[in-house]
Amino acid sequence: MSHLTCLTLFVVFSLLSISSWAQRGVFLESNTFLTQAFPQTPEPKTLWLTKDTRPIAEAISGHSLPLRTRYYQQGQRTAWILEEIGKELPITLGIVVEHEQVIALRVLEYREVRGGEVRYDFFTQQFVGAQLTDKERELSKSIDGIAGATLSVRALKKTARLALYLHQQALTASAPKP
Repeated sequence: MSHLTCLTLFVVFSLLSISSWAQRGVFLESNTFLTQAFPQTPEPKTLWLTKDTRPIAEAISGHSLPLRTRYYQQGQRTAWILEEIGKELPITLGIVVEHEQVIALRVLEYREVRGGEVRYDFFTQQFVGAQLTDKERELSKSIDGIAGATLSVRALKKTARLALYLHQQALTASAPKP
């Protein structure tokens, strides 16, 4: 193999490697996400999943969940920092819910090699206004996919559904008792 061919292959593989690493990264720090979600960041709260709520939450997520989840709340607005596996690695998401609908969904950290397009506003804006349907606990809006990012798209949809469900449970738990 000639020196020029070796150099060309090296450059091509280097560019491919760089483009795959460009998908990964921390795109928004948790503190910045919370600052954007609330005028003044509230103290974190803990939502405990009960014997009644845990099976529903796990059915939405498709896997077992911890007994408790941290969230932030001011009035009817909650913010959730959740992780879901894309293809092989976790995607960290920040989701803000108010009045039973998603008002913001942001990819905080993306670790996969492919599918990082889900972090862009053109994609995440589709979730704004989405609610849970009563029957199937599905999103009320259709979310367009991205070629080559199917598993990441599924992860974001699943996590949005989970945040909406957890929001309902948090508001129920914090409602004044009669």
